[in-house]
Amino acid sequence: MKILVIQQKMIGDVLTSSILFSVLRKNHPDAELHYLINSHTLPVVEGHPDIDKIMLLTPEVDKSVLLFYNFLKKIRKEKYDVVVDVYGKWSSNFITLFSKAKIKIGYFKWYTQQFYTHPIKRHKISKNNQGLAIENRLQLLEPICERIPNVKPKIYLSSKEITAAKQFLSNFKVDLSKPLFMISVLGSGANKTYPFSYMAIVIDTIVKVTDGNVLFNYIPKQEEDAKTIYGLCKPKTQQHIQLGVFGNSLRDFIAITYHCSAIIGNEGGAINMAKAIDIPTFAIFSPWIDKDTWNIFEDEKHNISVHLKDYKPQLLENKNGAQIKNKFKSHYSEFKPELFLGKLVGFLKSLTNNN
Repeated sequence: MKILVIQQKMIGDVLTSSILFSVLRKNHPDAELHYLINSHTLPVVEGHPDIDKIMLLTPEVDKSVLLFYNFLKKIRKEKYDVVVDVYGKWSSNFITLFSKAKIKIGYFKWYTQQFYTHPIKRHKISKNNQGLAIENRLQLLEPICERIPNVKPKIYLSSKEITAAKQFLSNFKVDLSKPLFMISVLGSGANKTYPFSYMAIVIDTIVKVTDGNVLFNYIPKQEEDAKTIYGLCKPKTQQHIQLGVFGNSLRDFIAITYHCSAIIGNEGGAINMAKAIDIPTFAIFSPWIDKDTWNIFEDEKHNISVHLKDYKPQLLENKNGAQIKNKFKSHYSEFKPELFLGKLVGFLKSLTNNN
């Protein structure tokens, strides 16, 4: 059997959907398993032992009708028996349809259900601590898998990458004998970024409680914003922040995070990547993001998240995600760090006590 799983776009989505391959391999050990993803997300699935081939959708193909049509012909030539469309948007709908696979599985939508032989309705309420992002993906395999065990996303780093990251930190005089915290200091956009002044308070608290060192996770175009948050931290805190220490690639970032005590900050791809290498996480959700979907594998000890609805649910009652997103600034302003600093301190003390 030849199976294609489609998960386009974001890094966190691609990483989360990679769980399907472990389940597929257990149920169909002799199957050929392919993963269709956007090219920029490749680093989170490199070296995955259960993925036989990765089909990359480049920005050029994504933007060109002609190149996309040629890509569709390439998909048809693969002659897949099964296509599992996790992405569920028009581009993946057409890829699924054009594949001519006998079994086509995707999420139920009234306007695209005809594209699939098995349209699957999503759960709306989580049944366990896996989170809806995991549970709904695993549902997609029910038509072709008899056994669906509990699985979690995993990133496979090589020993060479781990050693190189340790040497990199050593070259920058990072003291690995002390707690080291990676801060997801900025989200993918303003509407997923905890207010700068509030984030500075969070970082001040981390240093005060642990006397540890701090690294910032950001990309070059976010450098000025990262410096602004640095400037809002207390002078003593600034002495513990090594602002210029960051990886030059996504794999470098993952390998550096491997040597950290925890990652703390804005919920997103960085948090999910840390979970996939078993690094403790403390995630601050944007008010408009559904926590029940993305708080995967919460355990109130090693993987903790906080959301405005945990503390002021009345502010979000009878509002959908779009309505909250449109007023994200006002909702973020209500999400003061004082609401969850006690939980953060408990998280930090549990880590340092274990060390």
